[in-house]
Amino acid sequence: MSATRVPVVIAGAAGRMGRTLVALAASDPALELRGGFEMAGHRDLGADIGRIAGIPDVGVALASDLPPEPLERAVLIDFTAPAASIAHLRTAAERGFGVVLGTTGLTAEQQAEVERLATRAACMQAPNMSLGVTVLLGLVEQAAQLLGAGFDIEISETHHRRKKDSPSGTALALARAAASGRDAKLEDWAVYGREGMIGERPTEQIGIMALRGGDVVGDHTVHFYGTGERVEISHRAQSRECFAAGALRAAAWLGGRAPGLYTMRDVLGLARPQ
Repeated sequence: MSATRVPVVIAGAAGRMGRTLVALAASDPALELRGGFEMAGHRDLGADIGRIAGIPDVGVALASDLPPEPLERAVLIDFTAPAASIAHLRTAAERGFGVVLGTTGLTAEQQAEVERLATRAACMQAPNMSLGVTVLLGLVEQAAQLLGAGFDIEISETHHRRKKDSPSGTALALARAAASGRDAKLEDWAVYGREGMIGERPTEQIGIMALRGGDVVGDHTVHFYGTGERVEISHRAQSRECFAAGALRAAAWLGGRAPGLYTMRDVLGLARPQ
């Protein structure tokens, strides 16, 4: 891979996550900010994305689309919304961009389209791009395997009041990792909340609970309840910078890669789950 800087374009550059990405990317020696865009009619169109992010101007005006000109090894970073992300990914594939995709809440049909488009463009997709959560996924799978059927698995997650999807993509990824550790499919074991006379808890079950309120960036805990003991593995995001830093690291890694669907495990050089 070339040592030259990877050009990056930020979708939703005027939003909360977009501003964080712009601010960090501007000082990243591995990256070159080449674009940022929002929907047509946005009030900040034409303004410098650095100024929007609260840093000095970076010489890039907020646009309403990806740059039309070819950019070698360029990568789009997208944390917007499901329908918008799919539209952006289609355009990116047409223009030869790689994509770092952090949007959650995709339907099965939208996920299938991501996988189809990844045959034409390099796409690194992860529900949570923090390095801590990437490592946590492996720990959860290993704990589920080693602790065995004598430990019941429950997952709790808390996010800010404005989060639209539930449960979080990270909670689902953790649940899948736990199910994998038990040689099970999450679809067969998952229970989303409980109410009423539900009877005794079966062994082959993973409960997933979502809490919403305030400005919580993201807390996740995987609980392993045994007899006379319990194990809890937690991750708490204190700011969006951990997600943005992981996305930027992924973008630097993805630039110039062959088409395919990659994960943060690939970025960190970790083995994929079996």
